[in-house]
Amino acid sequence: MGTPYRHQASVKGAGTDCLGLVRGVWREVLSAEPETPPAYTADWAETGGAEDMADAARRHMKEIACLEAREGDVVLFRMRANGPAKHAVILTAPDRMVHAWSGRAVVETGLGRWWRARIAYAFSFPALQD
Repeated sequence: MGTPYRHQASVKGAGTDCLGLVRGVWREVLSAEPETPPAYTADWAETGGAEDMADAARRHMKEIACLEAREGDVVLFRMRANGPAKHAVILTAPDRMVHAWSGRAVVETGLGRWWRARIAYAFSFPALQD
């Protein structure tokens, strides 16, 4: 909590973006990351339309039904209608999430209606699967 937003970073206390937050938790809870993402621009998802973030998550995590997501699970959001999923959070409770948001620090916020309407995918970390 409180780590400043830094595009493409994933270092606790120094800076992170939303993907970097998930990567940092992976390193802390599991071990070394299974792959390193390629360099990406802030508008990376708008340029190709592919589900790159979801595809990468599928390679290393267990996809679950969005309605089954619970604390500790990663949820991906579409930030615009029909756009690819490009924002990642980690649930901390049924109605709470931790995420890194551009221009802010890592924070825990509510998972309200606005966010719920944009949920596209959910995944469990391998070590957290039942």
